[in-house]
Amino acid sequence: MELFDLTGKAVLITGGAGYLGTAMSEALASFHAKVFIASRDAGKCERLAGELNQKYGELCKGLAIDIASEKSIHLCIERVIEAEGKIDVLVNNAAYSVAGYFEDLTGELWSKAIDGTMNGVFRMCSAVIPKMLQQGSGSIINIASMYGLVSPDPKVYQGEVKFNNPACYGAGKAAILQLTKYLAGYYGQYGIRCNSISPGPFPSKPVQETGWFIENLAERTMLKRIGQPDDLAGTVGLLASDASKYITGANICVDGGWTAW
Repeated sequence: MELFDLTGKAVLITGGAGYLGTAMSEALASFHAKVFIASRDAGKCERLAGELNQKYGELCKGLAIDIASEKSIHLCIERVIEAEGKIDVLVNNAAYSVAGYFEDLTGELWSKAIDGTMNGVFRMCSAVIPKMLQQGSGSIINIASMYGLVSPDPKVYQGEVKFNNPACYGAGKAAILQLTKYLAGYYGQYGIRCNSISPGPFPSKPVQETGWFIENLAERTMLKRIGQPDDLAGTVGLLASDASKYITGANICVDGGWTAW
């Protein structure tokens, strides 16, 4: 357990009170990290922090952050450093995108989606790396997607109604994978590691009510089931801790085998 122990580590997770973010925040708290849970909804983050503090002790704090705003990002990071004197781990989980078929996407919609996936991660990394350089250490974990590696299978999205996964989402996530490798290559010599996690099918609770779609997703995986949020817990704990001290520039797929077919 010492390998995975995060006692004394200051962790900032964006989108940390969302569907997947909640499970990752709890995993980090369970390994005894000081977890700063941040999103545009500070109240939601504060409520989750309170719930986790009841379970794991006074380890968590909710903060406000808008990954579209450089000012908001810098203010949030400064609050972490003011509290802990450092920032050991950054988990880039927050994102926003747009829906629509390719032929319906305007340049404005495309730019908004790329801003909410790729550019948000860029802004966060740009703000935190100088702090980690001063420390001489740090771990950045970028949440990408299996759709940064493979194209959506249209057959999965066709049933009683027609769904789709927009092209801008996968394009943004693919860019995150490349940025992860770039940062790992340039900053590893300074003690900063950068890795990514590519979740597979983790549909939200409302989407799970669409039975035929969930069956299609499950059938497409090797494990024949969709992902549950706590399926990400171990991978986040690994990359945040010294258990992964010789891992950088890597992408770990947590996808039930989807991308291995």
